[in-house]
Amino acid sequence: VVSSIIAECIHFQSNGNDNKKFKGDRPPCSPSRVLHLRKIPSDVTEAEVISLGLPFGKVTNLLMLKGKSQAFLEMASEEAAVTMVNYYTPVTPHLRSQPVFIQYSNHRELKTDNLPNQARAQAALQAVGAAQSGSLALPGAPPNEGTVLPGQSPVLRIIIENLFYPVTLDVLHQIFSKFGTVLKIITFTKNNQFQALLQYADPLNAHYAKMALDGQNIYNACCTLRIDFSKLTSLNVKYNNDKSRDFTRLDLPTGDGQPSLEPPMAAAFGAPGIISSPYAGAAGFAPAIGFPQATGLSVPAGLGPGALGPLAITSSAVTGRMAIPGAGGMPGNSVLLVTNLNPDLITPHGLFILFGVYGDVHRVKIMFNKKENALVQMADANQAQLAMNHLSGQRLYGKVLRATLSKHQAVQLPREGQEDQGLTKDFSNSPLHRFKKPGSKNFQNIFPPSATLHLSNIPPSVTVDDLKNLFTEAGCSVKAFKFFQKDRKMALIQLESVEEAIQALIELHNHDLGENHHLRVSFSKSTI
Repeated sequence: VVSSIIAECIHFQSNGNDNKKFKGDRPPCSPSRVLHLRKIPSDVTEAEVISLGLPFGKVTNLLMLKGKSQAFLEMASEEAAVTMVNYYTPVTPHLRSQPVFIQYSNHRELKTDNLPNQARAQAALQAVGAAQSGSLALPGAPPNEGTVLPGQSPVLRIIIENLFYPVTLDVLHQIFSKFGTVLKIITFTKNNQFQALLQYADPLNAHYAKMALDGQNIYNACCTLRIDFSKLTSLNVKYNNDKSRDFTRLDLPTGDGQPSLEPPMAAAFGAPGIISSPYAGAAGFAPAIGFPQATGLSVPAGLGPGALGPLAITSSAVTGRMAIPGAGGMPGNSVLLVTNLNPDLITPHGLFILFGVYGDVHRVKIMFNKKENALVQMADANQAQLAMNHLSGQRLYGKVLRATLSKHQAVQLPREGQEDQGLTKDFSNSPLHRFKKPGSKNFQNIFPPSATLHLSNIPPSVTVDDLKNLFTEAGCSVKAFKFFQKDRKMALIQLESVEEAIQALIELHNHDLGENHHLRVSFSKSTI
């Protein structure tokens, strides 16, 4: 066995470095659970070589031939070896930043019992086996969090909260690949939330990824990862496209853009919707951070194979703004504490209208004894986060508004007969909610406060001067005005400042223009 292994190595050495050449010289071997690895760096460890096979199944043996920069890796099954070769054929693996080449060996198994220098390889295999079976704690893990439970799934269920920039399948692959080889990803929308199922072949990789990434933001202050283990142990991907991908099967059709799920899978998380694509014209909106140095997510050092420090997202990942998920019964706190308000001018209705730009406001309470503070209860935690990100730090009635998550889980209505001065209001049944309707276009038109307002629902009889006068009478200085060419029911109006626009929105949203038309006011991404 040893002499034939050496002969197999010598064959490749004699064929030099030209990868294309030996492919022609020697017919490719038929699949085998023994894999031949070439061009391995001389300083690489046994554990690093084993880590290449680990995502695809159990590694049962290893033979390192460092003098020849080669190695043989034996997988527990031929199926695992085939998956590994299929994966690494288009995606060349790297060890210590050097490309490594993998193909099937002529050998059906590795017999290394009588070979010298095998102690280190066997020790590495035993250590990996212990970690896989869950008896080895992960380095740096808190008690009871560092062990992989028997039967734990290699499939993660990922929910992205506060989805303010688009998160694509490729972005997820880039992030999660730092913790091991990602085999399959399916993305879908459920309860107005962007979600994904992501399969590693090894539960250990899934465990590392969950420990390091759960609760992290992909981009600054938004796109928060919530990660759990899925009940599924395997994903069945039918199409390779921007919604689903099987990285071990490059031969799959693109389909119609919808991942097709097997019945048991569909039952596990409900029928998948398809996330709406970023709409045209949105690419001009710059993200809150500079790319590619996405500082929102830094991967803790030493957490598993391939955890290589801060995540770098390429600029192509941020091409537009995504439809924001709406009310989906989000866990977490949906109540905001709003402070530094102008007590002489603020009203519950004013806060309802302003915060209602970013979600459906259910209740508002201005504090009886401290009227510069208020509680605003949104429909869910996602909307609360969105409103907080957009409105905290904005000027309103001469003061800089501050919004943070409250420790209260709900806003209590005053008891009957309790003195309240009308400071607590319940808006849960208001007809003015913008996001009640699932899939509403309003989800796609959420923008930060700006000096330019988007006006809609304008009746035909209302003129430019009528609208300019309306805003001037509300104390605004109108800088520019423009009706939409294709649809005169809509217009843009540019005011002196963002603060002026915020106050105009509060005052004039739902203003009665006659003919049974109430003016709708939103912040615009455009300028005139």
